[in-house]
Amino acid sequence: MAGTSDPHGSAFSAAELEFLAEDEMIEIVPNLRMDPLNFISGDFGPFRPQIAAQAPLWLAVALKKRGKCTIRAPEWMSVDKLSQVLEAERDSEKFQPLPFHYVEISRLLFDHARDDIPDIYMVRSLIEDIKDVRFHKIGKGLEIISKERTYALRLKNLSAMEANIVRPFVTRALETFYKLGSSDMIQETDHAPNRQPQATNRGPRRQLKDR
Repeated sequence: MAGTSDPHGSAFSAAELEFLAEDEMIEIVPNLRMDPLNFISGDFGPFRPQIAAQAPLWLAVALKKRGKCTIRAPEWMSVDKLSQVLEAERDSEKFQPLPFHYVEISRLLFDHARDDIPDIYMVRSLIEDIKDVRFHKIGKGLEIISKERTYALRLKNLSAMEANIVRPFVTRALETFYKLGSSDMIQETDHAPNRQPQATNRGPRRQLKDR
C-alpha cells in the first residue's frame, strides 16, 4: 500500500480506495437467468431476468460491461437527496452523513453505468459541489488545529477519500503538539542552565601612579 514506506503519507492511493469501494453492495436488474455465483468473498445470486438483486459493485460492473444487467443508482444519488445534502452541508459546520466511499462509488457508476443514472449531469454537478463544500470545511478545521495546541481530533462522517487526504497533515500536527507538550521537554526547558553572560575575574587591578 501507498503508506507502507511512509507512515506520514496517504494510507491509500486513489486506485486502492476505488478497489475497496468495489466491495460495496448495489442493486442490479439482470436480463439473464444465472445460478448462484460462489466466490471467496461470498455467494451472490441466483439471478433471474427483470428481478432486482444485490451484488457487489465489482460484479455489477462486470455484468454491466457484458450487457447482462442494468445498475440501479443508490437512493443517495438522486437529485433530491443530493440537493438536501448540499443545502445541509452549506448550513451546518458538521459533515453530513454520506456513504464512506461515496466519491469512489459515484466515479465508478459515472464511468461504467452512465445510461443507468437519471439526470446524470445534475447528479455529477451536485456531488462535485458537495465535495467542494466539505473540503472547505476540512481546510478551516486544519487551519484551526495549526494555530491551537491539541492532542486529539475527531472528525465525524468523513469519507474514505477525505480522511485519506487529511491524514498526513493531522498526523504530523498531533505528533508535534504531543512532543511540545511532553513532560520531558517541559522539564528540560525548566532546568535549562542560565546562559546570561557573567563578568570574568581578571585578578586584582593595578593602582595607576600619579604623574
